[in-house]
Parts: sequence; C-alpha cells; structure tokens
Amino acid sequence: MRAVLSAREIQLTKSLGQNFLHDANQLERIVAAGKLTKADKVLEIGPGLGPLTELLLARTGEVLAIEKDARLVAVLRERFGLESRLQPVGRAPTQPPEGGTPNLELLHDDALDFLRREPRDWSGWKLVANLPYSVASPILVELAQSPKRPERMVVTLQLEVAQRLMASADDDDYGILTLLVQLDYEPRDWFKIPATCFFPSPDVDSACVTLVRRATPLLADEHRAAFVKIVKRGFSQRRKMMLKLLKADWPLERLEMAFAELGIPPQTRAEKVSLELFARLACRLNVQPGQP
Repeated sequence: MRAVLSAREIQLTKSLGQNFLHDANQLERIVAAGKLTKADKVLEIGPGLGPLTELLLARTGEVLAIEKDARLVAVLRERFGLESRLQPVGRAPTQPPEGGTPNLELLHDDALDFLRREPRDWSGWKLVANLPYSVASPILVELAQSPKRPERMVVTLQLEVAQRLMASADDDDYGILTLLVQLDYEPRDWFKIPATCFFPSPDVDSACVTLVRRATPLLADEHRAAFVKIVKRGFSQRRKMMLKLLKADWPLERLEMAFAELGIPPQTRAEKVSLELFARLACRLNVQPGQP
C-alpha cells in the first residue's frame, strides 16, 4: 500500500478517515462474516486501494463500490481493468469495458450523499465495508432506516461505535445510534481489529460488527417517525427523566397514561428503557386521541 501511494504521490487525507486495512487474516474474517455466495449483491463503501474489493469479487455475483477520493478511484480502475476516465460525482456508475471486471461497478461519489440522493431497493443486497470512520454512523442509520434496507451489514468502524451498536439498555454505550439501528437489525457478532492491521495505523481501536435484518419488524411504518422523535428527545439530556423531556412533544396527561400502561416508572431515564419498550411507547403515543 505504501508503495502504491508513494508511486502516485498520494497523501492520505485524515478528514476522510483514510486508514486502509491490509491484514489478510482480518480481511478474510470480514468476508466470512458476510456469509457470501455467488448469488449475492454487495455494496462496499470506501474501497480505498481495493484489497477487500478483490475478495468480494471472488465470492459474490455483483459488487457496487463507492469511493469519494478521485485519486483512489483512478487506482481502482487501473487495478480492476476499468476504463481510465473518472466517473463524475453524482453520475450513475458505468459498465466496465470488455476485458475488465464485469461484476464490479465503481462509483466516484460521496456515499452518504449518494444514499440520500438516490434511494434504492437494497433489500436483496449486503453491505460489507471498512467504513470511513468520519461518516460510519450516519451511513448505517441511513441504510437501516431505508424502507428497502440490506439483509446483512458487516462493517469495520471505530471500537466505540461498535460498542454502541452492540449495546443493551442500561449499558454505558446504549443510546440513539443503538436504537435507530437495532430497531431493524439484530447485532450478531463482532471482533476487534488491532490498529497495526491498518495503514496508516489509526489513533483509535477498531472492530468489525455483523448486523442482520430482523425477520419480523418491531414497528409498523406509520409509527417510525414517533419512535425516532421519542428516542432523540429521550436521550437529548441523558441524566433527566424521560417523561419530563417528552413533555416538549406530547401532553403530560397522555405521557403519564402511556407510561402507566407500559409499566414505565415516571422517574425513568431513557438509558433504562429497552428497545421493545421504546417501540411500544411509540405505538401508544402515536395513536390519535379517541382511537383504541
């Protein structure tokens, strides 16, 4: 990696979270967590110099890789035999020329902008990626809240973010990210990746997390906006009682009735409330007055 970057005089940009995973054993573990087959379609965000991309191409039927850095796009196009012309930001990916890599589409774009700008049906896809740490959380939330979300997400990110994704009620790491992702995904497994496995070595610890889409949704679509509002309001001041915080959005009488029906003590803080209780509270508060 150092030789490739040096030959092209590429200076990595810290703001883009450019720490490339190069350890072959860790890359294989990530691919194994994806449980990939030739029938799979895989989304990779932040392919960098392409070591994970190469493994994905060997095991899946189709890979869509999104890379923000034009310099790295040029490296990837050369590595995988794609046309040398850069794809402009915001344009749809082009098909590779004859003799290239037919099951790879490479898009030069900001992945978060792309996901927000061009909603797609990702329900038949898997996300397998070493996510840029600076945007890992919003990317996961964007995909998790998509109506057609991926069936599996295997992502490498900062250890502290991984701990939030795996957390349960009353854990120190339990919070908004936990709930917005776990509403539709079950955290299945994770493993730590040492900083020495990256180039350059990051200043933080890293981990790979596996998230699997729930077979049965915990919440109907019409209650999702209420769920998000409750979660964000409830954790806006972690040390305050959730009932008092939610008064900004719902009448106190309705809140007290809902809390009593669900067995939530009025003095409870958001960090003590389980995912399932948050979902039930959203259903209860989202019912219009007069409805059962």
